Amino acid sequence: MNKILVVDDEVSIYESLRMALGKEHDLLWAANAKEAMRLFHEQNPKLVLLDIIMPVINGMEILTAIREADKSIPVIMLTATRMVKTAVEAMKKGATDYLTKPFDVEELRLIITRTLANQALEQEVRYLRSQVEKRYNFHNLIGKSRQMRSIYFEIEHIANTKTTVLITGESGTGKELVARAVHYNSPRKEKPFVAINCAAIPETLIESELFGHEKGAFTNALHRRLGKFELAHEGTLFLDEIADLSLATQSKILRVLQEKEFTRIGGTSTLKVDVRVIAATNKNLEPLMKQGLFREDLYYRVNVVSIHLPPLRERREDIPLLVRHFLTAKTDEEGRKPKEISREAMELLIKYDWHGNVRELENVIEQIIALSNSDQIEPQDLPSHIKDQIRAGSLREETLAQRISLEKAVMEFEKEIILDALKKTHYVQTRAAALLGITRRMLKYKMDTLGIALSEN
Repeated sequence: MNKILVVDDEVSIYESLRMALGKEHDLLWAANAKEAMRLFHEQNPKLVLLDIIMPVINGMEILTAIREADKSIPVIMLTATRMVKTAVEAMKKGATDYLTKPFDVEELRLIITRTLANQALEQEVRYLRSQVEKRYNFHNLIGKSRQMRSIYFEIEHIANTKTTVLITGESGTGKELVARAVHYNSPRKEKPFVAINCAAIPETLIESELFGHEKGAFTNALHRRLGKFELAHEGTLFLDEIADLSLATQSKILRVLQEKEFTRIGGTSTLKVDVRVIAATNKNLEPLMKQGLFREDLYYRVNVVSIHLPPLRERREDIPLLVRHFLTAKTDEEGRKPKEISREAMELLIKYDWHGNVRELENVIEQIIALSNSDQIEPQDLPSHIKDQIRAGSLREETLAQRISLEKAVMEFEKEIILDALKKTHYVQTRAAALLGITRRMLKYKMDTLGIALSEN
Protein backbone atom coordinates (compact mmCIF):
# COMPACT_ATOMS: atom_id res chain seq x y z
CA MET A 1 0.00 0.00 0.00
CA ASN A 2 1.20 3.52 -0.79
CA LYS A 3 1.69 5.89 2.14
CA ILE A 4 -0.26 9.14 1.73
CA LEU A 5 0.32 12.02 4.12
CA VAL A 6 -2.81 14.10 4.80
CA VAL A 7 -2.01 17.58 6.16
CA ASP A 8 -5.23 19.23 7.39
CA ASP A 9 -6.19 20.74 10.75
CA GLU A 10 -9.75 19.40 10.46
CA VAL A 11 -9.99 15.83 11.74
CA SER A 12 -13.28 15.40 9.84
CA ILE A 13 -11.45 15.85 6.54
CA TYR A 14 -8.92 13.19 7.51
CA GLU A 15 -11.71 10.79 8.56
CA SER A 16 -13.50 11.35 5.25
CA LEU A 17 -10.33 10.63 3.34
CA ARG A 18 -9.56 7.58 5.47
CA MET A 19 -13.03 6.13 4.76
CA ALA A 20 -12.66 6.83 1.03
CA LEU A 21 -9.06 5.69 0.58
CA GLY A 22 -8.17 3.55 3.58
CA LYS A 23 -8.65 0.22 1.81
CA GLU A 24 -6.29 1.16 -1.02
CA HIS A 25 -3.69 3.33 0.73
CA ASP A 26 -1.98 3.76 4.10
CA LEU A 27 -3.03 7.23 5.33
CA LEU A 28 -0.98 9.33 7.77
CA TRP A 29 -2.38 12.48 9.38
CA ALA A 30 -0.78 15.75 10.49
CA ALA A 31 -2.79 18.67 11.90
CA ASN A 32 0.04 21.23 11.76
CA ALA A 33 3.27 22.06 9.95
CA LYS A 34 5.63 20.67 12.60
CA GLU A 35 3.87 17.28 12.66
CA ALA A 36 3.61 17.30 8.85
CA MET A 37 7.37 17.72 8.36
CA ARG A 38 8.18 15.13 11.02
CA LEU A 39 5.99 12.51 9.32
CA PHE A 40 7.29 13.55 5.89
CA HIS A 41 10.90 12.87 6.88
CA GLU A 42 10.24 9.77 8.99
CA GLN A 43 7.61 7.95 6.91
CA ASN A 44 8.67 8.86 3.34
CA PRO A 45 5.14 9.12 1.91
CA LYS A 46 4.51 8.55 -1.80
CA LEU A 47 2.08 11.48 -1.99
CA VAL A 48 0.94 14.47 0.12
CA LEU A 49 -2.59 15.85 0.36
CA LEU A 50 -2.08 19.38 1.71
CA ASP A 51 -4.69 21.87 2.87
CA ILE A 52 -3.98 25.49 1.98
CA ILE A 53 -5.59 27.01 5.09
CA MET A 54 -3.59 25.87 8.11
CA PRO A 55 -3.04 27.42 11.56
CA VAL A 56 0.20 29.33 12.33
CA ILE A 57 2.07 28.12 9.21
CA ASN A 58 -0.13 27.91 6.11
CA GLY A 59 -0.12 25.30 3.36
CA MET A 60 1.91 27.44 0.95
CA GLU A 61 4.80 27.60 3.42
CA ILE A 62 4.55 23.86 4.09
CA LEU A 63 4.64 23.25 0.32
CA THR A 64 7.84 25.30 0.09
CA ALA A 65 9.43 23.25 2.90
CA ILE A 66 8.42 19.97 1.24
CA ARG A 67 9.80 21.07 -2.10
CA GLU A 68 13.09 22.11 -0.51
CA ALA A 69 13.33 18.65 1.08
CA ASP A 70 12.26 16.63 -1.99
CA LYS A 71 11.22 17.89 -5.40
CA SER A 72 9.97 14.49 -6.60
CA ILE A 73 7.14 13.76 -4.09
CA PRO A 74 3.78 14.82 -5.62
CA VAL A 75 1.69 17.29 -3.56
CA ILE A 76 -2.04 17.74 -4.19
CA MET A 77 -3.50 20.90 -2.65
CA LEU A 78 -6.88 20.75 -0.88
CA THR A 79 -8.77 24.04 -1.08
CA ALA A 80 -12.17 25.67 -0.78
CA THR A 81 -13.72 26.93 -4.02
CA ARG A 82 -12.95 30.55 -3.12
CA MET A 83 -9.25 29.71 -2.83
CA VAL A 84 -8.80 28.28 -6.34
CA LYS A 85 -6.61 31.19 -7.39
CA THR A 86 -4.29 30.45 -4.47
CA ALA A 87 -4.22 26.77 -5.47
CA VAL A 88 -3.10 27.74 -8.96
CA GLU A 89 -0.32 29.81 -7.40
CA ALA A 90 0.64 26.73 -5.40
CA MET A 91 1.00 24.73 -8.61
CA LYS A 92 3.39 27.34 -9.92
CA LYS A 93 5.46 26.74 -6.78
CA GLY A 94 5.61 22.99 -7.33
CA ALA A 95 2.23 21.49 -6.37
CA THR A 96 1.18 18.66 -8.67
CA ASP A 97 -2.59 19.27 -8.71
CA TYR A 98 -5.41 20.67 -6.58
CA LEU A 99 -8.85 19.51 -5.43
CA THR A 100 -11.67 21.70 -4.17
CA LYS A 101 -13.70 20.93 -1.04
CA PRO A 102 -16.11 19.27 -0.75
CA PHE A 103 -14.43 16.79 -3.09
CA ASP A 104 -15.98 14.02 -5.13
CA VAL A 105 -14.62 10.62 -4.02
CA GLU A 106 -14.29 9.22 -7.54
CA GLU A 107 -12.55 12.35 -8.76
CA LEU A 108 -10.21 12.11 -5.77
CA ARG A 109 -9.38 8.46 -6.55
CA LEU A 110 -8.79 9.31 -10.20
CA ILE A 111 -6.42 12.19 -9.40
CA ILE A 112 -4.46 10.11 -6.88
CA THR A 113 -4.20 7.12 -9.25
CA ARG A 114 -3.06 9.34 -12.11
CA THR A 115 -0.57 11.20 -9.92
CA LEU A 116 0.99 8.03 -8.52
CA ALA A 117 1.21 6.53 -12.02
CA ASN A 118 2.96 9.66 -13.30
CA GLN A 119 5.33 9.57 -10.33
CA ALA A 120 6.23 5.93 -11.10
CA LEU A 121 6.85 6.84 -14.74
CA GLU A 122 9.04 9.80 -13.78
CA GLN A 123 11.04 7.58 -11.42
CA GLU A 124 11.54 5.04 -14.21
CA VAL A 125 12.66 7.78 -16.59
CA ARG A 126 15.10 9.11 -13.98
CA TYR A 127 16.44 5.61 -13.40
CA LEU A 128 16.86 4.89 -17.12
CA ARG A 129 18.51 8.26 -17.64
CA SER A 130 20.93 7.58 -14.79
CA GLN A 131 21.75 4.19 -16.33
CA VAL A 132 22.38 5.80 -19.72
CA GLU A 133 24.59 8.44 -18.12
CA LYS A 134 26.47 5.72 -16.25
CA ARG A 135 26.88 3.67 -19.44
CA TYR A 136 28.29 6.59 -21.40
CA ASN A 137 30.25 8.29 -18.64
CA PHE A 138 33.74 8.58 -20.07
CA HIS A 139 35.16 6.72 -17.08
CA ASN A 140 33.25 3.65 -18.35
CA LEU A 141 35.03 3.63 -21.68
CA ILE A 142 37.18 0.52 -21.54
CA GLY A 143 40.93 1.01 -21.56
CA LYS A 144 43.83 2.17 -19.43
CA SER A 145 46.39 2.70 -22.18
CA ARG A 146 48.09 6.04 -22.68
CA GLN A 147 45.93 6.69 -25.76
CA MET A 148 42.68 6.06 -23.89
CA ARG A 149 43.74 8.19 -20.92
CA SER A 150 44.36 11.01 -23.38
CA ILE A 151 40.86 10.54 -24.82
CA TYR A 152 39.29 10.67 -21.34
CA PHE A 153 41.12 13.96 -20.76
CA GLU A 154 39.83 15.40 -24.04
CA ILE A 155 36.22 14.36 -23.33
CA GLU A 156 36.37 15.93 -19.88
CA HIS A 157 37.60 19.24 -21.28
CA ILE A 158 35.26 19.56 -24.26
CA ALA A 159 32.04 18.15 -22.79
CA ASN A 160 30.96 21.43 -21.20
CA THR A 161 31.59 23.49 -24.33
CA LYS A 162 29.21 24.09 -27.24
CA THR A 163 31.81 23.50 -29.93
CA THR A 164 31.50 20.96 -32.72
CA VAL A 165 33.66 17.85 -32.49
CA LEU A 166 35.16 15.59 -35.15
CA ILE A 167 35.89 12.00 -34.13
CA THR A 168 38.18 10.02 -36.42
CA GLY A 169 39.25 6.41 -36.41
CA GLU A 170 38.84 3.08 -38.17
CA SER A 171 35.50 1.28 -38.25
CA GLY A 172 34.72 -0.47 -35.00
CA THR A 173 36.90 1.70 -32.75
CA GLY A 174 33.93 3.12 -30.82
CA LYS A 175 33.36 6.57 -32.30
CA GLU A 176 29.66 6.68 -31.38
CA LEU A 177 30.48 5.57 -27.84
CA VAL A 178 32.81 8.57 -27.49
CA ALA A 179 30.16 10.89 -28.98
CA ARG A 180 27.63 9.68 -26.41
CA ALA A 181 30.20 10.13 -23.63
CA VAL A 182 30.66 13.76 -24.70
CA HIS A 183 26.88 14.31 -24.75
CA TYR A 184 26.09 12.62 -21.43
CA ASN A 185 28.82 14.54 -19.64
CA SER A 186 27.62 17.88 -21.04
CA PRO A 187 24.92 20.36 -19.92
CA ARG A 188 22.78 18.90 -22.76
CA LYS A 189 22.59 15.44 -21.18
CA GLU A 190 18.88 15.84 -20.30
CA LYS A 191 18.10 16.59 -23.94
CA PRO A 192 18.08 14.18 -26.93
CA PHE A 193 21.12 12.45 -28.39
CA VAL A 194 20.19 11.76 -32.02
CA ALA A 195 22.46 9.65 -34.24
CA ILE A 196 22.38 9.16 -38.00
CA ASN A 197 24.67 7.02 -40.16
CA CYS A 198 25.16 9.15 -43.26
CA ALA A 199 26.59 6.22 -45.24
CA ALA A 200 23.56 3.99 -44.64
CA ILE A 201 20.91 6.32 -46.14
CA PRO A 202 20.42 6.77 -49.91
CA GLU A 203 21.20 10.21 -51.31
CA THR A 204 17.55 10.65 -52.31
CA LEU A 205 16.43 10.32 -48.68
CA ILE A 206 19.25 11.91 -46.68
CA GLU A 207 17.91 15.49 -46.79
CA SER A 208 14.49 14.37 -45.61
CA GLU A 209 16.17 12.43 -42.76
CA LEU A 210 18.23 15.45 -41.71
CA PHE A 211 15.80 18.33 -42.24
CA GLY A 212 12.36 16.70 -42.37
CA HIS A 213 9.62 17.40 -44.89
CA GLU A 214 6.12 18.83 -45.14
CA LYS A 215 3.06 16.86 -46.19
CA GLY A 216 2.93 16.65 -49.98
CA ALA A 217 6.54 17.75 -50.46
CA PHE A 218 7.09 14.77 -52.77
CA THR A 219 5.45 11.50 -53.76
CA ASN A 220 4.50 9.41 -50.69
CA ALA A 221 5.04 12.37 -48.34
CA LEU A 222 1.67 11.72 -46.73
CA HIS A 223 2.49 13.41 -43.43
CA ARG A 224 4.80 16.05 -42.03
CA ARG A 225 8.02 14.49 -40.76
CA LEU A 226 10.52 16.01 -38.37
CA GLY A 227 14.17 15.68 -39.34
CA LYS A 228 17.14 14.77 -37.15
CA PHE A 229 18.16 18.40 -36.62
CA GLU A 230 14.71 19.24 -35.28
CA LEU A 231 14.56 16.10 -33.11
CA ALA A 232 17.95 16.96 -31.60
CA HIS A 233 16.91 20.52 -30.63
CA GLU A 234 18.80 21.62 -27.49
CA GLY A 235 20.63 18.28 -27.57
CA THR A 236 23.32 16.64 -29.69
CA LEU A 237 23.25 15.41 -33.29
CA PHE A 238 25.81 12.72 -34.15
CA LEU A 239 26.63 12.63 -37.87
CA ASP A 240 28.41 9.31 -38.36
CA GLU A 241 30.43 8.78 -41.57
CA ILE A 242 30.02 12.42 -42.58
CA ALA A 243 32.52 11.93 -45.44
CA ASP A 244 29.88 9.96 -47.36
CA LEU A 245 27.54 12.95 -47.75
CA SER A 246 27.17 14.58 -51.16
CA LEU A 247 28.49 18.09 -51.70
CA ALA A 248 24.92 19.42 -51.93
CA THR A 249 23.99 17.97 -48.53
CA GLN A 250 27.29 19.16 -47.06
CA SER A 251 26.39 22.68 -48.15
CA LYS A 252 23.02 22.53 -46.38
CA ILE A 253 24.57 21.19 -43.18
CA LEU A 254 27.13 24.00 -43.31
CA ARG A 255 24.30 26.55 -43.47
CA VAL A 256 22.61 25.07 -40.39
CA LEU A 257 25.89 25.20 -38.48
CA GLN A 258 26.49 28.80 -39.48
CA GLU A 259 22.96 30.24 -39.31
CA LYS A 260 21.37 27.90 -36.71
CA GLU A 261 18.33 27.57 -38.96
CA PHE A 262 16.89 25.44 -41.77
CA THR A 263 13.74 24.78 -43.77
CA ARG A 264 11.92 21.48 -44.09
CA ILE A 265 11.68 20.05 -47.61
CA GLY A 266 8.55 21.53 -49.16
CA GLY A 267 8.28 24.11 -46.38
CA THR A 268 8.39 27.90 -46.51
CA SER A 269 9.05 28.86 -42.88
CA THR A 270 12.55 29.02 -41.43
CA LEU A 271 13.06 27.01 -38.24
CA LYS A 272 15.59 28.01 -35.60
CA VAL A 273 17.51 25.17 -33.97
CA ASP A 274 20.00 24.82 -31.13
CA VAL A 275 22.03 21.67 -31.77
CA ARG A 276 25.54 20.60 -30.91
CA VAL A 277 26.97 18.60 -33.82
CA ILE A 278 29.46 15.79 -33.33
CA ALA A 279 30.71 14.30 -36.60
CA ALA A 280 32.68 11.12 -37.20
CA THR A 281 34.47 9.48 -40.10
CA ASN A 282 36.75 6.53 -40.80
CA LYS A 283 38.28 8.38 -43.77
CA ASN A 284 40.98 11.00 -44.05
CA LEU A 285 39.11 14.19 -44.94
CA GLU A 286 42.10 16.23 -46.10
CA PRO A 287 42.73 14.20 -49.31
CA LEU A 288 38.97 14.28 -49.97
CA MET A 289 39.09 18.09 -49.76
CA LYS A 290 41.92 18.21 -52.29
CA GLN A 291 39.90 15.96 -54.60
CA GLY A 292 36.87 18.25 -54.26
CA LEU A 293 34.80 15.56 -52.54
CA PHE A 294 34.51 17.28 -49.17
CA ARG A 295 33.89 20.97 -48.62
CA GLU A 296 36.82 22.78 -47.07
CA ASP A 297 34.57 25.25 -45.19
CA LEU A 298 32.55 22.39 -43.68
CA TYR A 299 35.76 20.63 -42.67
CA TYR A 300 36.95 23.61 -40.66
CA ARG A 301 33.46 24.08 -39.20
CA VAL A 302 33.19 20.51 -37.82
CA ASN A 303 36.88 20.07 -37.02
CA VAL A 304 37.02 22.70 -34.28
CA VAL A 305 38.03 19.99 -31.80
CA SER A 306 39.12 16.56 -32.97
CA ILE A 307 39.44 13.25 -31.15
CA HIS A 308 41.28 10.38 -32.81
CA LEU A 309 40.51 6.82 -31.73
CA PRO A 310 43.49 4.51 -32.27
CA PRO A 311 42.96 1.02 -33.71
CA LEU A 312 42.91 -1.78 -31.17
CA ARG A 313 46.22 -3.19 -32.47
CA GLU A 314 47.90 0.04 -31.30
CA ARG A 315 46.65 -0.34 -27.73
CA ARG A 316 47.03 -4.05 -27.11
CA GLU A 317 47.32 -3.54 -23.34
CA ASP A 318 43.58 -2.74 -23.35
CA ILE A 319 42.60 -6.08 -24.92
CA PRO A 320 42.49 -8.08 -21.62
CA LEU A 321 40.21 -5.42 -20.09
CA LEU A 322 37.90 -5.51 -23.11
CA VAL A 323 37.85 -9.31 -23.21
CA ARG A 324 36.85 -9.59 -19.55
CA HIS A 325 34.28 -6.79 -19.97
CA PHE A 326 32.61 -8.53 -22.92
CA LEU A 327 32.78 -11.94 -21.24
CA THR A 328 30.88 -10.57 -18.24
CA ALA A 329 28.41 -8.54 -20.32
CA LYS A 330 27.61 -11.34 -22.79
CA THR A 331 27.20 -14.09 -20.19
CA ASP A 332 24.94 -11.77 -18.16
CA GLU A 333 22.84 -11.08 -21.27
CA GLU A 334 22.48 -14.80 -21.95
CA GLY A 335 21.86 -15.63 -18.30
CA ARG A 336 24.81 -18.01 -18.40
CA LYS A 337 27.49 -18.89 -15.89
CA PRO A 338 30.51 -16.54 -16.05
CA LYS A 339 33.48 -17.82 -18.07
CA GLU A 340 37.19 -17.53 -17.42
CA ILE A 341 39.85 -17.35 -20.11
CA SER A 342 43.18 -19.17 -19.99
CA ARG A 343 46.47 -17.31 -20.20
CA GLU A 344 47.31 -19.03 -23.51
CA ALA A 345 44.01 -18.02 -25.09
CA MET A 346 44.38 -14.44 -23.87
CA GLU A 347 47.88 -14.24 -25.34
CA LEU A 348 46.52 -15.26 -28.74
CA LEU A 349 43.81 -12.58 -28.55
CA ILE A 350 46.45 -9.98 -27.63
CA LYS A 351 48.63 -10.96 -30.60
CA TYR A 352 45.78 -10.88 -33.13
CA ASP A 353 45.60 -7.67 -35.21
CA TRP A 354 41.82 -6.98 -34.90
CA HIS A 355 41.23 -5.19 -38.20
CA GLY A 356 37.58 -4.85 -37.16
CA ASN A 357 38.75 -3.34 -33.86
CA VAL A 358 36.60 -3.41 -30.70
CA ARG A 359 33.49 -4.37 -32.66
CA GLU A 360 35.25 -7.47 -34.04
CA LEU A 361 36.51 -8.40 -30.57
CA GLU A 362 32.98 -8.12 -29.16
CA ASN A 363 31.61 -10.35 -31.94
CA VAL A 364 34.35 -12.96 -31.38
CA ILE A 365 33.62 -13.12 -27.64
CA GLU A 366 29.90 -13.48 -28.38
CA GLN A 367 30.66 -16.32 -30.83
CA ILE A 368 32.90 -18.11 -28.33
CA ILE A 369 30.25 -17.91 -25.59
CA ALA A 370 27.61 -19.27 -27.95
CA LEU A 371 29.70 -22.26 -29.07
CA SER A 372 31.67 -23.17 -25.93
CA ASN A 373 30.19 -25.19 -23.09
CA SER A 374 33.28 -25.21 -20.86
CA ASP A 375 33.83 -22.85 -17.93
CA GLN A 376 37.21 -21.75 -19.27
CA ILE A 377 38.06 -20.55 -22.76
CA GLU A 378 41.11 -22.31 -24.22
CA PRO A 379 43.05 -21.68 -27.47
CA GLN A 380 41.03 -24.38 -29.26
CA ASP A 381 37.86 -22.39 -28.55
CA LEU A 382 39.09 -19.42 -30.60
CA PRO A 383 37.98 -18.98 -34.24
CA SER A 384 40.40 -20.58 -36.73
CA HIS A 385 41.14 -17.30 -38.56
CA ILE A 386 42.65 -15.85 -35.38
CA LYS A 387 44.98 -18.83 -34.90
CA ASP A 388 45.88 -18.86 -38.62
CA GLN A 389 46.86 -15.19 -38.68
CA ILE A 390 48.96 -15.52 -35.54
CA ARG A 391 50.70 -18.64 -36.89
CA ALA A 392 51.46 -16.87 -40.17
CA GLY A 393 52.86 -13.91 -38.24
CA SER A 394 55.04 -16.22 -36.16
CA LEU A 395 56.46 -17.88 -39.28
CA ARG A 396 57.24 -14.45 -40.72
CA GLU A 397 59.01 -13.36 -37.54
CA GLU A 398 61.00 -16.60 -37.33
CA THR A 399 62.05 -16.28 -40.97
CA LEU A 400 63.13 -12.63 -40.64
CA ALA A 401 65.03 -13.51 -37.46
CA GLN A 402 66.83 -16.22 -39.50
CA ARG A 403 65.69 -18.96 -37.11
CA ILE A 404 64.20 -20.88 -40.06
CA SER A 405 64.72 -20.62 -43.81
CA LEU A 406 62.19 -19.09 -46.19
CA GLU A 407 61.75 -22.50 -47.85
CA LYS A 408 60.95 -24.10 -44.49
CA ALA A 409 58.47 -21.32 -43.58
CA VAL A 410 56.64 -21.69 -46.90
CA MET A 411 56.42 -25.45 -46.46
CA GLU A 412 55.05 -25.07 -42.90
CA PHE A 413 52.50 -22.53 -44.09
CA GLU A 414 51.39 -24.71 -47.01
CA LYS A 415 51.10 -27.74 -44.75
CA GLU A 416 48.84 -25.94 -42.27
CA ILE A 417 46.56 -24.61 -45.01
CA ILE A 418 46.25 -27.98 -46.73
CA LEU A 419 45.53 -29.75 -43.41
CA ASP A 420 42.82 -27.19 -42.61
CA ALA A 421 41.26 -27.68 -46.07
CA LEU A 422 41.30 -31.47 -45.66
CA LYS A 423 39.71 -31.25 -42.22
CA LYS A 424 36.97 -28.92 -43.46
CA THR A 425 36.14 -31.32 -46.32
CA HIS A 426 36.42 -34.48 -44.17
CA TYR A 427 39.53 -35.55 -46.13
CA VAL A 428 37.71 -35.69 -49.46
CA GLN A 429 40.62 -34.69 -51.66
CA THR A 430 38.59 -33.52 -54.66
CA ARG A 431 36.65 -31.08 -52.46
CA ALA A 432 39.79 -29.97 -50.62
CA ALA A 433 41.52 -29.24 -53.94
CA ALA A 434 38.53 -27.21 -55.12
CA LEU A 435 38.57 -25.28 -51.83
CA LEU A 436 42.26 -24.46 -52.37
CA GLY A 437 41.81 -23.60 -56.05
CA ILE A 438 44.20 -26.30 -57.30
CA THR A 439 43.82 -29.63 -59.10
CA ARG A 440 43.48 -32.91 -57.21
CA ARG A 441 46.76 -34.10 -58.77
CA MET A 442 48.57 -30.99 -57.50
CA LEU A 443 47.05 -31.50 -54.03
CA LYS A 444 48.23 -35.14 -53.99
CA TYR A 445 51.74 -34.08 -55.02
CA LYS A 446 51.92 -31.45 -52.26
CA MET A 447 50.57 -33.90 -49.66
CA ASP A 448 53.30 -36.40 -50.57
CA THR A 449 55.99 -33.71 -50.54
CA LEU A 450 54.89 -32.31 -47.19
CA GLY A 451 54.34 -35.69 -45.57
CA ILE A 452 50.59 -35.34 -45.08
CA ALA A 453 48.80 -38.65 -44.47
CA LEU A 454 46.04 -39.71 -46.87
CA SER A 455 43.51 -40.10 -44.09
CA GLU A 456 42.66 -38.40 -40.83
CA ASN A 457 44.61 -41.14 -39.08
